[in-house]
Amino acid sequence: MVRVPARARAGKLDSASVRPRRDRALLPRIRRRDAPTLRLTPPARAANERGTPDTSNCQNPTVQTAWEAHAHEWLQWARTPGHDVAYEAFIDSFFDAIVPARGRRTLELGCGEGRVARELAARGHAVTGCDLSTTLIRAAHESGNEAYVQCDAGRLPFADESFDIAVAYNSLMDVDDLPGTINEVGRVLLPQSPLCICVTHPVADAGTFTEHSARAAFVITGAYLGRRPFELAVERGGLTMTFSGWAHSLENYARALEDAGFLIERVREPAFPDAFVAKDGSAARWQRIPNFLWLRVLKQRSAESIQYP
Repeated sequence: MVRVPARARAGKLDSASVRPRRDRALLPRIRRRDAPTLRLTPPARAANERGTPDTSNCQNPTVQTAWEAHAHEWLQWARTPGHDVAYEAFIDSFFDAIVPARGRRTLELGCGEGRVARELAARGHAVTGCDLSTTLIRAAHESGNEAYVQCDAGRLPFADESFDIAVAYNSLMDVDDLPGTINEVGRVLLPQSPLCICVTHPVADAGTFTEHSARAAFVITGAYLGRRPFELAVERGGLTMTFSGWAHSLENYARALEDAGFLIERVREPAFPDAFVAKDGSAARWQRIPNFLWLRVLKQRSAESIQYP
């Protein structure tokens, strides 16, 4: 039976219905492609000896540092094959629909333990991942050859126009300053470069199904407009994860992108895949309400340079 609550990461599907993840032991070890030297300004801060997050580079340490508190839970959740069914169901189609072919250098925002960065590297991207969590950055370093930097997403330690692609996969819900973070991403992107976004769909974040049947009513249980904090503890298959973050309206995301000088190039609202519905009929209700919102937006030279009809 499928449950995909606000974070759209808590689907209840039997592990047999999940497309198996590729066994990394069977893959050739990934080496970073040659790329121009990345300039850090100021230098990225290292993890401290106790393994707690270094928040001196964080302007607003609230939701972002909550992920450090639950980092070990997330490592088990994300790395247990067949467990994070929403990720495994959608990641390939997200890349196919939203992420362009490799460029010179790709930034992954909120990389966590590195699974999306590893996917990017496997597809030929020269990727740098960043995250505030000391524990998750350390785990990412131990799992691959990609470059990782511990920092606050709203205060990126990279020079202007350092990247030509940026990816934010389920991370913009976890930043405390959404407009500031998107402005920072715009600063480090070259003009006309894409920012590729996946977030929990604002509609899915605002409501819930009344039952598990395919035609169950979907009800908005609180406010939809504006920004709302959430904290959700999920237990499944013997594992527990506490998700903390911000639910935003569609306008909140659009305004932050508009104010930072981005133009929307592509929008997708993916439904739950047919293959999952065929094996678990309770997933059919998620073919009526989108789990995620996918966006590809292009950085303009400045917000003032955008020409409207």
